[in-house]
Amino acid sequence: MVTQAQIKSVIEDMLKDFIEQNGFELVDIEYVKEGSNWFLRVYADKEGGIDIDDCGRISEYLSAQLDEKDPIPDAYFLEVSSPGAERPLKKVQDYHKAVGSHVFVTTYEPIDGSKEFEGKLLSFDGDELVVEVGKKKITIPFAKVASARLAIVF
Repeated sequence: MVTQAQIKSVIEDMLKDFIEQNGFELVDIEYVKEGSNWFLRVYADKEGGIDIDDCGRISEYLSAQLDEKDPIPDAYFLEVSSPGAERPLKKVQDYHKAVGSHVFVTTYEPIDGSKEFEGKLLSFDGDELVVEVGKKKITIPFAKVASARLAIVF
């Protein structure tokens, strides 16, 4: 059986050159089962934002590659989309780009009695995030971050 991590790696390899040549950024790949259906979701972006035509180009390219190489044994639905306004922070460079932005961070274990933090990302040095939550600055070890995303302020 092929693992989700293996599928993500294969898809990333398939897309790498196409993404770079066309000025896109691969944000995330998910291979998940919802109900009885499998979904292969590819999230991409580019400077200035990605549109439906861009998603269509990526989808057509990837679909042709998947038909040719057939790396996924199960039937699945392919979806290519923007990561949205509350884009996930997955890679180290995502955190660096997000400095100064409003973020929502969850941790594996409590820090100062909480596992959820929403506020302005003041800094990220590769080892720690400093998030301003209200008037308090919270230092979060990067190794303890379970998930993080940009957050919209209402």
